[in-house]
Amino acid sequence: MGLAYARGGFRETVEKLVELEEVGLDAVSVAELYSFDAVSQLGYIAARTSRVHIESGIVQIYTRTPSLTAMTAAGLDYVSDGRFVLGMGASGPQVIEGFHGLKYDAPVGRTREIVEICRQVWRRERVEYSGKHYTIPLPADQGTGLGKPLKIINHPVREQIPIMLAALGPKNVEMAAELAEVWEPIWFHPGKAAEVWGASLEAGKARRDPALGELQTAVNVPFAVGPGSGKLREHVRPQLALYVGGMGAKGKNFYNDLAGRYGFADEAAEIQDLYLSGRKEEAAEKVPEELVHAVSLIGTEDEVAEQVREFAAAGVTQLNIAPLDPDHHTVKSSLETLKSLI
Repeated sequence: MGLAYARGGFRETVEKLVELEEVGLDAVSVAELYSFDAVSQLGYIAARTSRVHIESGIVQIYTRTPSLTAMTAAGLDYVSDGRFVLGMGASGPQVIEGFHGLKYDAPVGRTREIVEICRQVWRRERVEYSGKHYTIPLPADQGTGLGKPLKIINHPVREQIPIMLAALGPKNVEMAAELAEVWEPIWFHPGKAAEVWGASLEAGKARRDPALGELQTAVNVPFAVGPGSGKLREHVRPQLALYVGGMGAKGKNFYNDLAGRYGFADEAAEIQDLYLSGRKEEAAEKVPEELVHAVSLIGTEDEVAEQVREFAAAGVTQLNIAPLDPDHHTVKSSLETLKSLI
């Protein structure tokens, strides 16, 4: 489950998380957008929990050096006794250039190099890397000339901390299938996933190191189970409209592109036009019912059980639930129900 903290009440939310851990929550993730950093929140969660895996979901590849990313992951893995999963992704130019003032370029190439450097650090090798985007140590003609290869002082709990890559585009997905322990797409449509991502996944897996094990797939799903939960499906539309319509400019919106690849290109274009013109409610109304249903886990127990089977058959190994009813007792009972269905 993703842990929301942007609206405050973080400590209270973590107290509730402790209860959810007791009833069977397996993993919790914290996002890093342009809010509080994820790392401080994850460290707090590590101290307050004992079993649940903690995931960064996601840290942005541009905002930390590769070595600092590796150090941070090793530190979180240490304070959690080996329960950390490093979730990374490229974010988008609106956040990277608009909030951080950094150039958004070469997301696939940078991600590959960061993964390789992180694994050098965790193996306690002296870090030496010569890539297109990162060179460690810095060459003498680009600095003082005093840099030398170093290895991390501490001994990481694990030399292979699991890496989860958020990836949507064909080349990015191919790289995730090759390099990562876990692939995290967005809006996973079980009926169309093979058509949209199958070729990229197979190409990446063909170059995959067997030591990484089978690729895991973690999917985010709006979640509600029980009688009357179907009415909560309408809460999914505004979120989908926000991403399809508002997360990027025309021609530079990855989520709009994905909706098109799922077969909703005309609807995606209309949603974007409406959203960018300020007509957000109308944009939400145009989100196709098929898309809402396919990417969600909402309904009676029988309906949710069938949806779980569809996700599993399509290769999903982890469901990241986003409860639509925020009431803690409802979340707790719904989680128990879902665990029993699985």
